Amino acid sequence: MKLLLCLTVLAIALISANGIHSAPKVQVYSRNPGMLGVGNKLICHVSGFHPPDIKIQLMENGREIPNAEQTDLAFEQTWQFHLTRSVDFTPVEDFTPSLTCKAGGPNPTGCSTYG
Repeated sequence: MKLLLCLTVLAIALISANGIHSAPKVQVYSRNPGMLGVGNKLICHVSGFHPPDIKIQLMENGREIPNAEQTDLAFEQTWQFHLTRSVDFTPVEDFTPSLTCKAGGPNPTGCSTYG
């Protein structure tokens, strides 16, 4: 009887956890302070989202930046997830690109701009 009660409570907890939808919090920043001509890393950290089905895009002037690396998906005790995507870049003079990070499902719900 105790086993049945425990399984029922576990099933209810799993169902309610899967029903929670949390929009992602998007932060975009560089590893080091920006200096012209010096290589750096653009980082996009996305946190506090659920369900874990999410796509992160690092964009330069509206186009996805190739060769970005992504960490493994991780979760908190609250079953909200976090993920980080990064790419190398070098700031150059007389060029001010729009560097953004978009995160979400098929229609990104979170966006943040660097700079």
